[in-house]
Order: sequence, then C-alpha cells, then structure tokens
Amino acid sequence: MKDFAGTHSERTMSVTDAAVVSIGHFEELRRVRADVTSAALVLARELNDTGRRTDLDEAIAAFGLDRAELTAELAADLSASGSAARPA
Repeated sequence: MKDFAGTHSERTMSVTDAAVVSIGHFEELRRVRADVTSAALVLARELNDTGRRTDLDEAIAAFGLDRAELTAELAADLSASGSAARPA
C-alpha cells in the first residue's frame, strides 16, 4: 500500500528542520542576514524618498509648538532632574 506522499508527490515537499554547521559559518550567515536586511531597508527608503526635506522649525510649527518654549521646558526639566547636560 502506498502512503499519501507516494501517491500525491505533487502535494508534498521536504523541508529541512535542522542542519549541522560550524559556529563560524553560522556567524557568517547571521552577518549576511543582517546585511541583506539593511540593504533591503536602504532600498525601500531610496525607492520611497521624494527628496522633500522638512526644516526642524517647520516641523515644530506644524505641531503648533514654539521652539523657544520647548527649549525653556527642556532646560527646566534638566535642572529639575539635576542633569549636567544643557540644551543648545
């Protein structure tokens, strides 16, 4: 008697669940995967880039905010937290 895979070979496929590879090869595969992911992200951004850039002050104004008020608020928050950093 034939099993399902033997009878319907067009409906079955073999998938490898595991492989034995060296640590060096595994690390190389991880680096390549990271590089391919980064390249895909760069390509997607390049394809969607219209070239339009928004000035920071325009963006702040678009949200109905004022740069001087934001700077003062940041300075107050930093002094309240005792942080040594100061806004530019």
